[in-house]
Amino acid sequence: MINVAVIGLGYWGPNYVRIVNESVDCRLKWCCDKAEKNLEILRRRDNIRVTTSYKDILEDKEVDAVIIATPTETHYKIAKDCLNAGKHVLVEKPLTLKSEESKELIEIAGKKKKVLMVGHIFIFNEAVRKLKECVDSKEIGNVLYLHFSRTGLGPIRKDVNTLWDLATHDLSILLYLIKEKPLNIIARGECYLQKDIEDVVFMTIECENKILANLHVSWLDPYKVRTITVVGDKKMVVFDDISASEPIRLFDKGVSYLERGADYGKFKTLLRDGDIISPKIRGEEPLKREFREFISSIMEGRKPLTDGKSGYDVVKVAEAAQKSLKNGSVKIRIE
Repeated sequence: MINVAVIGLGYWGPNYVRIVNESVDCRLKWCCDKAEKNLEILRRRDNIRVTTSYKDILEDKEVDAVIIATPTETHYKIAKDCLNAGKHVLVEKPLTLKSEESKELIEIAGKKKKVLMVGHIFIFNEAVRKLKECVDSKEIGNVLYLHFSRTGLGPIRKDVNTLWDLATHDLSILLYLIKEKPLNIIARGECYLQKDIEDVVFMTIECENKILANLHVSWLDPYKVRTITVVGDKKMVVFDDISASEPIRLFDKGVSYLERGADYGKFKTLLRDGDIISPKIRGEEPLKREFREFISSIMEGRKPLTDGKSGYDVVKVAEAAQKSLKNGSVKIRIE
């Protein structure tokens, strides 16, 4: 039985509380939040201890693992304290706001021989897994470019901009889908509602082998959109997270060139417009799969799928995008 503590019971933390309670080989021992009102219901549970200070959790030697679902700016400090206290850590995305901080957490986890995992939840989405299958199997051919849209009307964050709130989801998916490294990034955004907090951001990432990735994230759009389009030189595939019936649609569409002969000295463009296939997608709730990966990696003494390194890679790209945003949308090299 693995004893688990959840720190942060605001927007996302209660979902972790539910998942841990549903697990047969884990016990929810502690819940922590600065706001007393978020702890009221849990105070009635005799088997769960509550606190407004996570330091109480650090002092409990029976706690094996900690889930951190606090505001982004607090991730580094809390995760560092938990790792140094000998706890396994699952921290919500993004891992930190600085790549140097992410690197330090990875080093501490290695020295303490503890699991450090990042909650890149879409990597545990069965439709995204199918998307990767289409890419890895070359069913769509070689990837040419990708387009990500993650928009809607709110919720409006006050601690981070849309880049760190929304785009980090898509950056994790991008790095999961393709093997080619991101090289350069250009980001443009505006602060319409709050000073110095961009509520809409557009960015373009140049990857190896001339692969382009375009991302659009916004808190100010009338429709909630969650789509990813991957265009290959043979076929195209679209992931629509809003569609319950057809989250993945594979398009047998493309363009090819046919040599017209020596007399012409040119190529003829051929457009192919074939079938559209919607494979059936099954699987359990992504958050359950994510938590199961965390617990399994602890039990098996291995690195989780979304380990600290994957979190660091996402932060590196987001960090470069933030630099571009604040410097007139100049092209930034991703080291």
